[in-house]
Amino acid sequence: MKKTVLRKYARLIAEAGVNVQHGQEVFIVAGLDQPEFVRMVAEECYKLGASRVTVDWDYQPLAKVDNRYAAVETLGTLTGYQKARWEHYLEKIPCRIYLDSDDPDGLRGVDQDKMLRVQQMRYPQIKSYRDALENKYQWCIAAVPGPAWAKKLFPSLSKHQATEKLWEAILSTSRVTDDPVAAWKDHNDDLHARCAYLNSLGIEKLHYTAQNGTDFTVGMIPEAEFKGGGDTTLGGVFFNPNIPTEECFISPMRGQAEGTVVASMPLSRDGQLIENFRIRFEGGRAVEWHAERNEQLLTNIITADEGAAYLGECALVPFDSPIRNTGLLFYNTLFDENAACHLALGAGFADTIRSFENKTLEECRALGVNDSMVHVDFMIGTADLAIDAMTKDGGIVPVFRNGNWAF
Repeated sequence: MKKTVLRKYARLIAEAGVNVQHGQEVFIVAGLDQPEFVRMVAEECYKLGASRVTVDWDYQPLAKVDNRYAAVETLGTLTGYQKARWEHYLEKIPCRIYLDSDDPDGLRGVDQDKMLRVQQMRYPQIKSYRDALENKYQWCIAAVPGPAWAKKLFPSLSKHQATEKLWEAILSTSRVTDDPVAAWKDHNDDLHARCAYLNSLGIEKLHYTAQNGTDFTVGMIPEAEFKGGGDTTLGGVFFNPNIPTEECFISPMRGQAEGTVVASMPLSRDGQLIENFRIRFEGGRAVEWHAERNEQLLTNIITADEGAAYLGECALVPFDSPIRNTGLLFYNTLFDENAACHLALGAGFADTIRSFENKTLEECRALGVNDSMVHVDFMIGTADLAIDAMTKDGGIVPVFRNGNWAF
């Protein structure tokens, strides 16, 4: 891929993604797959005035070694160094950039129960830090091609050819045009206009139906609103947390979900794929589920903690989206969730509550925003999906028909 194009992408992530402020620190998490591009992103952050850029390298094979040999207590206990890092985050409020290139099958064969026990041990140790940082910092998840991920999508091509094809797909769906920053401004304007319309309807419930068996109703929090595209920190800094994104999303009312949803795509989680699954909700909680592949991993997600069986997000994405129109199944949630309507198990978003900046995190959760150690998106959008909004005045307004916006 031409360096001039990659430079535009790096600039987009630094400027429109996290919107680095002068003197702000930046932390980048990245795999070992595209070190030259990581260098570009770091350089663009410095050009925007970053005081320091720190890169944390991630490597799936090493994670498998840790899972095999290290004790649960060792992996699950926060060291003094790790605690000091969280304290540093609280003090400096740095930007966070996550460059995803993981192999969708990269952690196949790990001890899933051990991974869950480690996560359950660590979460109480970091929860207070995470809550204290909520909505205070800019973050952005974007993607770069790893060779194993690329070969998963394009198995008949060489690694080099597959990587180039995946670069093309990532850049086109991420709106890396002649002027990517301007393209993202236009895209945000469209998403914000759609959210404004949805918020004007006074929606009490959403009802989803599709021929694959999805028949599902979920309640809305009266104080909640749809959001999409860019967001703003409590300090007033605008940023784009996901590149790409096509969704208008909301946090639903905890405890108000009834019926069955059928996944329309595989779910990539912890370097493994959960395939052909469905979940039945009763009283807002997942009470029954089945997957043809990796059902135990799905069980571990839903039972991770008390809040994991409840919903934290409802996201509306047209079937006729740029990502869907590539004709690719990315086996990567960042992309696949933006090719179809999706739900998320686990934590909701406090910033979907109107005037959240004047409320505590606890007050937002008391209104109905779910709390959990996990937030796992799974796709339910199909070509025939219909969604109706049931409004406060007793009306029914079509929101989706045949998988796309009905307005």
